[in-house]
Amino acid sequence: MTHERKHVKATEKTEMSYLLDKNGKSNGMADKNKQGEYYSRPAKMGKWEGFKHFLWNSETSELLGRTGGSWAKILLFYVLFYAALAGFFAAIFAVFYQTLDANKPKWLLDNGLIGSNPGLGFRPMPPESNVESTLVWFEASKESNIEYWISALDEFLEVYKKEDREVEKNRMECNAQNHPKDGKVCRVDVSPNAFGACTKENQYGYAKASPCIFLKLNKIYGWNPEYFNRSSELPSKMPEDLQEQIKGIPEDDKNHEMIWVSCEGENPADIENLGPINYIPKRGFPGYYFPFMNQKGYLPPVLAINFERPKTGVLINIECKAWARNIMHDRAERRGSVHFELMVD
Repeated sequence: MTHERKHVKATEKTEMSYLLDKNGKSNGMADKNKQGEYYSRPAKMGKWEGFKHFLWNSETSELLGRTGGSWAKILLFYVLFYAALAGFFAAIFAVFYQTLDANKPKWLLDNGLIGSNPGLGFRPMPPESNVESTLVWFEASKESNIEYWISALDEFLEVYKKEDREVEKNRMECNAQNHPKDGKVCRVDVSPNAFGACTKENQYGYAKASPCIFLKLNKIYGWNPEYFNRSSELPSKMPEDLQEQIKGIPEDDKNHEMIWVSCEGENPADIENLGPINYIPKRGFPGYYFPFMNQKGYLPPVLAINFERPKTGVLINIECKAWARNIMHDRAERRGSVHFELMVD
């Protein structure tokens, strides 16, 4: 019994020494034990009360679970972080823009993404609802049906008709013998005298089931065409009627300086249904419009293809090609050419 009592007293003494500090005062553990904080669960709160407690805890002065000092440290960190990030990108862009020229691209011709092989574009394009379509489809007898195609061409040609005195000062009348100099550019004439049937006054031929499709060559900075100025150099795949036209021009004639254009049906049935074609005002793009050097007031030349009597109620596949010694053709990638369909009801 004596031994057991000694053991109990020693145990109590050890527990007391654990609850008291070296000075014999309570170290807080005992007080917490007395208060039962280790064993009592926090008071249960409803969802709304818990949410309000999370928004603002008046006991600890915490907003959204953090004290004011904690929020200040986080705010300071992110301000410094994003300021350093913005400064880094600003420095990178400053260095980058020092290597660029506002008037010409950094990489030219074969060194650039565009390359040195221009393609053809056509207008009018189908509505945006059919953005992937290349079909020009209309019913000539219905005015409401042709209205879209006429307005689309009006919009396309508007830039050629717009009068700007400052810009016009840099434009001049050009021909085969008179090329632009000193940074000037050639004027593109889209007046009725130049385009005949393919004008707004004639509704671009749509009301007469004789539609006009406008072609333009894509702009490539610094690209110079190499002309077919010798009959012996004409490619075998060039249409025979175009070959005959080129052969009829003397080899020393400046009118050889032309990027020629041909349009024809892609298949035998398309060729049969297409009917006669007129090229207005010339069968190609005159060489004096090139090269494009981002000159003030420059506009690319346009060419109208007038399909006189295409067969109605039939879908016709058409391919137009630009011809120069340094223009390669690839139907799959539409290099040097353009494809569209025509259907007149």
